[in-house]
Amino acid sequence: MRTNIVIDDKLMAEVMATGRFKTKREAVEEGLRLLKRRQVYDGLLALRGKLHWDDSDQGWADYRNNQSALKAKGLPHDAYAVLPPQGEPSPPARVALAAEAAPKPYRGRKKP
Repeated sequence: MRTNIVIDDKLMAEVMATGRFKTKREAVEEGLRLLKRRQVYDGLLALRGKLHWDDSDQGWADYRNNQSALKAKGLPHDAYAVLPPQGEPSPPARVALAAEAAPKPYRGRKKP
């Protein structure tokens, strides 16, 4: 989306002096990505102390048995399926949720 914005010249000069960005557009886009990532972090911090992680062998055995039972009933049974809320998510589902929320490393600007 094309837009015109007024940016503090001194701030932009300081950012561009780091040498990490080739254009002002790259610098602004990275700042927007950082804001988005910060929102994800804030959401994760809000969950602090509210999630239970059971990485024991028994926990995984229970999970596999539960998945087999769901599959036999014809219900969604993989870690990425949307299941109705029934208490805490299974261990692989928690891993999948954490992976979605994790920030992506900066890989540079995509080439057209």
